[in-house]
Amino acid sequence: MKRNTVTTTNTSALAHRQPPWIMRHVFDPLTLLLVGKWGMDDHNGTRVLEVRGRKSGVWRATPVRLLELDERRYVVAMYGETSWVKNLRSRGRGRLRMGSHVLEFRVVELAGEEKLKVLRTYLKRYWTLVAQMIAIQSPDVTDEELAQVAVRHPVFELE
Repeated sequence: MKRNTVTTTNTSALAHRQPPWIMRHVFDPLTLLLVGKWGMDDHNGTRVLEVRGRKSGVWRATPVRLLELDERRYVVAMYGETSWVKNLRSRGRGRLRMGSHVLEFRVVELAGEEKLKVLRTYLKRYWTLVAQMIAIQSPDVTDEELAQVAVRHPVFELE
């Protein structure tokens, strides 16, 4: 299994990884329709994240997996510093949609041990879906190994 590995520690060089063509042009639009418009629940945490653009002010939508852990909610940016990450940081708020059900929220970006705990749980829960997106061999790696790749994957807690 080929992994996308990066040897540099410069986080600006690790800014963003483009999703595969099939994700951008087939699965994401389908998810926006099925989950975002029609409210179909895949029982796997898929929601549509909506954030206002930091420059345009226009609402942008992207599918995410919502992680619920210890009665808190989190989203993880497996593709790194994407536009939705920058918009969420800039705005500090957004909304999750599943059909007509809309949850408005504020966010706090996590760091340190708290981020590692959430990231490890996310990876264990969704490993078969995200293994190709992260430069580790297993969600059971040491904290030190996880911390090395965690800088590339922002984690937000929804409040």
